[in-house]
Amino acid sequence: MTSERTAAAPESLLAAPDQATQAAITAEITALFAADGSVTAGNSSSINDGASAVLLAAEGEIEAEPLARIAGRATHGVDPDVFPIAPIEAANKALAAAGRTWADGDVVELNEAFASQSLACIAGWPDLDPAKVNVHGGAIAIGHPLGASGGRVLGHAAHELARRGGGVAVAALCIGVGQGLAVVLER
Repeated sequence: MTSERTAAAPESLLAAPDQATQAAITAEITALFAADGSVTAGNSSSINDGASAVLLAAEGEIEAEPLARIAGRATHGVDPDVFPIAPIEAANKALAAAGRTWADGDVVELNEAFASQSLACIAGWPDLDPAKVNVHGGAIAIGHPLGASGGRVLGHAAHELARRGGGVAVAALCIGVGQGLAVVLER
């Protein structure tokens, strides 16, 4: 996927399709984990090249206006066989550390390795409005750069808060060995 900001409307983001997901062949793809399973390459994120950089600094240490402030963070581990659900408790713990609830959240950036993973996490957060999740598309839409996903979800959340003029965001992801990570941002 390629994207560009337009001069006429700098707050909009245009995306051009790529070859990652093609509707014509998605139904024909075989299951990844079980012969009768529903998770396929067609409803999973593509593995893409990518990079990210995040500058973290203590308040007052650098002369720059931050995009956002980290209000809470947490990790949570689960059995590696169910790694996709690890963000559920990581995000709940990060919100608690920030003194926040799902009702306070304006934006949720969830790295979606698989569509089923996103659905499971959203179901695990019953107080979350699903319309707040990946408002500009997640990893299935834009790709999954291994090793850069944390910076991507954090950066997208921070930039969306800046675009909106402030608010609260949750950035969360899972790691294949059973770890979930989450950060609560405020602006």
